Amino acid sequence: MPYSDQKKGMLIAFTGIMFITPDSLFIRLANIESWNLIFYRGFIPFIVVLLGLLIIYKTKLLKEIINNGWHGFFYTCTFTITNIVFIYSIENTTAANTLIMVALAPMLSAIISFFFLKEIPDRKTWIAITITTISVFYIFYDALESGDLLGNIFGLVCATGLAVGAVIIRSAKKISLVPSAMMGKLMVSIIAFLVLIMSPEFIIEQLKLQKSDVWIIPLMCIMCVAIPFVMVTLAPRYITAAEVNLFFLLETILGPLWVWMVIKEQPSLETIIGGTVIIITIAAHSILSLKKT
Repeated sequence: MPYSDQKKGMLIAFTGIMFITPDSLFIRLANIESWNLIFYRGFIPFIVVLLGLLIIYKTKLLKEIINNGWHGFFYTCTFTITNIVFIYSIENTTAANTLIMVALAPMLSAIISFFFLKEIPDRKTWIAITITTISVFYIFYDALESGDLLGNIFGLVCATGLAVGAVIIRSAKKISLVPSAMMGKLMVSIIAFLVLIMSPEFIIEQLKLQKSDVWIIPLMCIMCVAIPFVMVTLAPRYITAAEVNLFFLLETILGPLWVWMVIKEQPSLETIIGGTVIIITIAAHSILSLKKT
């Protein structure tokens, strides 16, 4: 029995986000500077996805990139910014707070889709967005009191980038923007490399991975970056941008759980309460959506 678009989109989004959930933990475990990390998170996924796309498109890959047009250009720009600010958010606040800020993406996607695509989310999606947004602000208030404002601002920029990116994909759902996402990763690595070489203290040996980073960085870049970004780029072709970003809420609760289990970074009580509400809400929304298909 063939899958409906709703089921395809939900399965792709769910699988992609599950691969992302240990990402915050790997970032915490990495022992390299921010821009070094950003460089590898751009360069390694770019190479992995480039090889995959060369197998698919062969000599027509450049044509596919050009055919992405303005949608591809704007998606590349959005994707680049989102990737960079995510790292800075994680490093300037707790993993839990960053992921809670990312949880604003569904609400932002719904608003942007309404104005630009005239795509109105159904009642259950609006209810889910409302509940999760209230939960986010509940946790955000606690983060403000703990002095994590800068990290939260970066997290909010990341959420906005995710929302805009999903809407761009949705508006071009007949076109695969995976080649443009790949170019976004290339841009991330180029920007990071330029920042590094402009430093007076820079030497090429700084890019050499040491000790545990030899396996942590490649594993993170392939499992938590390359695979998920392809799947999350494909998902909005089948379901709305708001629904895709609702799945990012799984990372909101599972990401801090990984960090807590391995390095004992304790989430606040507000984060635990708000995260529980969020995970219950997204589960209920997904079940109701599947019943309709």
